[in-house]
Amino acid sequence: VLKVNLSLRKNIKSHLSVLHRNCTELGPNHMLKGKRVIVTGASTGIGEQMAYHLARMGSHILITARTEAKLQKVVERCLELGAASARYVSGTMEDMAFAEHVVKEAEASLGGLDMLILNHVGTSYFGYFDGDVGHVRKLLEINFLSYVAMTVSALPMLKESEGSIVVVSSMAGKVGFPFTVPYSATKFALDGFFSSLRQEFSIQSVNVSITLCILGFIDTGKRSAV
Repeated sequence: VLKVNLSLRKNIKSHLSVLHRNCTELGPNHMLKGKRVIVTGASTGIGEQMAYHLARMGSHILITARTEAKLQKVVERCLELGAASARYVSGTMEDMAFAEHVVKEAEASLGGLDMLILNHVGTSYFGYFDGDVGHVRKLLEINFLSYVAMTVSALPMLKESEGSIVVVSSMAGKVGFPFTVPYSATKFALDGFFSSLRQEFSIQSVNVSITLCILGFIDTGKRSAV
């Protein structure tokens, strides 16, 4: 397992390096300059790094997570890196009203939306399933239902801009692993919902792209960010 983790960490660093280099070589007129983007779970880890890459590309960025102090620092760094604008909304995705509020804030402050990046995840345990149905329900609200709520709220703007939805998921949503039963269930739900929605968009000629990022084991220095 250690060898796998080390290999994956090297691969992630390599991919981020290539992405950064490619974005730099594209110059100031590339496709994401000036685009309006929401990034959830952006106070640390993958979400934070995505916010920085978008900042280097000159995007307008709205980030969200629970910890306001961390979000403030990420916004400051985004502005230093060249973001067209950067702002944050702090709160928990356990509250569906907050999930919808983030999208409304983007509409009010950015005048629309070009990309919705859904990356937040609730805290779970690594061990045998203990039969706690309440925990499964709570995790489904954070890891799945809030993604659906934000997507539904954002769709009118994304249809208008012919934008994109990016869903950060996991191998645990493709293959059942032991010791991750509640977490894995939520990730399978994401795959089923967004893969099916993508097919419906194709049939209906809705020009909104949906990308599921299937990640393996990654040492992000944190366990979760909601």
